[in-house]
Parts: sequence; C-alpha cells; structure tokens
Amino acid sequence: MTSVVNDANTMFGLLNINKPLRATSRDAVNRVQRLIRPVKVGHAGTLDPLATGVLVLCLGPATRLIQYVQRLPKRYTGTFLLGRRSDSDDLEGKVVELEGPIVPTAGDINAALPQFTGTIQQRPPIFSAIKVKGQRAYDLARAGMDVRLEARPVTIHDLRVVRYEYPELVLDIECGSGTYIRSLGRDLAESLGTAAVMSSLERTAIGDFTIDSAIELVGITEDSLTHDLLPAESAVQHLNAVELTHAEIDKTNNGLTIERPQHGFHGDVAAFNTDGQLVAIVAPRSPDQLRPISNLAVANKHAAG
Repeated sequence: MTSVVNDANTMFGLLNINKPLRATSRDAVNRVQRLIRPVKVGHAGTLDPLATGVLVLCLGPATRLIQYVQRLPKRYTGTFLLGRRSDSDDLEGKVVELEGPIVPTAGDINAALPQFTGTIQQRPPIFSAIKVKGQRAYDLARAGMDVRLEARPVTIHDLRVVRYEYPELVLDIECGSGTYIRSLGRDLAESLGTAAVMSSLERTAIGDFTIDSAIELVGITEDSLTHDLLPAESAVQHLNAVELTHAEIDKTNNGLTIERPQHGFHGDVAAFNTDGQLVAIVAPRSPDQLRPISNLAVANKHAAG
C-alpha cells in the first residue's frame, strides 16, 4: 500500500497539472506553493507560456525525484504555420511572411520526417533559457545582442503528421529531454525549402503522466490536493527496483552501503520496503554493493502514519 500525504504540514508526492495558456511553469509552482507552504514544490520540465498541457509538480521530499521525471519521454502536439519565420521560432517573436514561398505537398513532408527521427543535431532557439556565459540566451536576445547557440544532440522517438492544410501543419512528436519543438518545426520547414513558426504547443504526456489524467491548475485547493496527489513511486516506474529488508533500510537511512552479491544493476535503482513504498534511490558501488544516493524512508514513514 502506498500513501502520499504526510501530516497537516507536509506532503510527499506528485501532481499532474494541465498548465493553461500564458501561465508560466513558475506560476503553477507558486500557486501550489502558496497552498502548502513551507513544503517545497518543484516542476519537472519547463513549458513556455505559449505551451499548454502536462506539467508534473513534485511536492515535499519528492522534489528529489525531479530528475527522474525529466528523463521520461515526452509527447507533444505542435502546430506550425509554414511560409513565415520569426526570431523566436514561434508567434511570440517578430513574424515575417516569405514572398512567394514554396508550398510543400503532404508527400514532401512525410518524405522529410525520417531525417528528423532518432538522435539528431538540433540548434536551440535564441529565445531560450540556455545560459551563454552565465546569462540566459533570451535575455541577451532581447537586449539586441548577437546570440549563437551550438547544435546539440536530441532524440526524436516518433514524428508524424496529424493534419496538414497549408499553411497549417500539425505534428505529433515523441521525444527525449532537451528537445525544442519550435526548433524541430523550423528545421523541418528549412529542409523543405521554406520556413515555419510554431503557433501552438500542447504537451500530451510525460511518460505515464497524460493530459487525460491531468488536473486543472485553477481548480486546485488545499483540500483537493489530498485527492489529486500521486504517490512518489510514479516518478521512478522506469527504474530498476529492489526490495529492502528493515535492516537494509536502517543502513540506507544512515548513509551506509548494503551487501547485495551479484546484484546486476547498472545506474540508479528504486528501493522499496515490503509494503511497496519508495524508501530510497540506490546505485551500484561495486558488483556486490549498493549505496544510497537519496533517502526517502522518513517521508514515507510519515505518509504511512
């Protein structure tokens, strides 16, 4: 049995939020933070104000699990307008329509998709939160400075056309962390001899966190959190798992390694107690030992109480 709520002053779990248009990811964090202060709240994966959809918030000790949610594959529905470009690669920037642009056929677009699937090199938009010599790229761009960002590898698991009626192109994209969807639309259009700006974006899933099960940000109250909070275990379902004895949990609580001969694990491992509650994240120290890297037993002990 799992539990997500500690006592009146502490919570431990995750929220699957449907972020509304124009709200920032920080706005969502702040709204929940005001309800449960001083409990910590963090988000796993920024959504721009232009974007809507799934935003996973981590509450209390579950903020230690943000990195694992961020590693999950993400799915988006992105809408683009062909035949125009902007400095931000979306409608938020200065949009310029091309003169006599090429109008790709549906066949042209489908034929181009494979080159944007798999691990590809992608140049992030200059209006992004990436730091350049300690400053955000978007701050430098807004100040009129010449911003140059290097291409970097990103992974596109799946890419397909949902609807195409020129100039509007709607794509369904499943991708890894760090992918800029507006850059993907820009680069796809450039490969077709034209340009594109992103007009809307909805994140429909992060792993098993889907838009169908997301809750509306405006409807969250202190009372509703008890019902809507998801167990911390949902953040690490993609990790290998190990069950610990009471004695082993005591050791991990004290930062000690545990003996697990020939455990066979590689990378981080979710450690559970005999009740199926997440009590730690451990990692191999040797082929026969596991070391704790994050202790969650105290949080789940309170939650169970």
